[in-house]
Amino acid sequence: MQLNMFKGIIPAFYACYDEAGEVSLERIKNLSTHLYEKGIRGLYVGGSSGECIYQTLDERKATLKCVAENLQGKITLIAHVGAPSTKESIELARYAKEVGYDALSAIPPIYFKLPESAIEKYWTEIMDSTDLPFIIYNIPQTTGYNLSVPLLKRLLTNDKLIGVKNSSMPVMDIERFKAASHEDFIVFNGPDEQYVSGRLIGAEGGIGGTYGVMPELFLKAEEFISAGNFSDARKIQHDINDIIIALCSLNGSMYSVIKGVLKLSGINIGSVRGPLEAVTGEDIKKIDDIKKKIEEAIVKYQTI
Repeated sequence: MQLNMFKGIIPAFYACYDEAGEVSLERIKNLSTHLYEKGIRGLYVGGSSGECIYQTLDERKATLKCVAENLQGKITLIAHVGAPSTKESIELARYAKEVGYDALSAIPPIYFKLPESAIEKYWTEIMDSTDLPFIIYNIPQTTGYNLSVPLLKRLLTNDKLIGVKNSSMPVMDIERFKAASHEDFIVFNGPDEQYVSGRLIGAEGGIGGTYGVMPELFLKAEEFISAGNFSDARKIQHDINDIIIALCSLNGSMYSVIKGVLKLSGINIGSVRGPLEAVTGEDIKKIDDIKKKIEEAIVKYQTI
């Protein structure tokens, strides 16, 4: 397997709804085409940004299929298949294989506080359900479980495990996971606020929830890092972080703000699904300021 296909900037794909709040295949196609034309390396479909825990299995399958039909063979496609039960996760894993995904990924089981042995069994059963490579999704701030090095080492005995999407905030976790694995093991930086530091400490690329609203900036950050231009890499991370803070500053879900920015840019993918909150009232007017902030940063770095 060519592991280089999993490196670089991989946006986490957003949930796309029509005006009635139902999954829209037309808008999925429009967004996936838009991101592809920006030059991204792949898409991570059906994860947190895809509002996976608020969608039915049929809706998740429809999204997986639509993205694959539009972009299969053009970029790397990773399907997030984490679901409330192992049965549902395996069903999604097999479907992702059927429609042409390159790899699978999953958060640990949610809601019940499970022993690590149950989490190990869950991820192992997903890996054993198809021949696709697998990427652990470590996001302890939402799941309540932080991947341990001993569990990672046990799971590495399965050749299908190729990486970790690490969204824990301590950047040291990336270094520890790299140290515990082998040369070909991939660690993706998860927190967008630390993309540059994550790359410098060992991550080969990133999967992020804000990449899709400003892919140009993350692609430029990766260009700076790859060229050894760490001074400009730090500067662009500073500007990215200012934008992320702005995206999180309004009343309503960050994803609602992102979707508002995209709509102003001509990419309408609807709003968010409850219980996520939409932006309302005076905050709606502030979305245009965030859009301008992104555009100014893109112009600032495009000639460097």
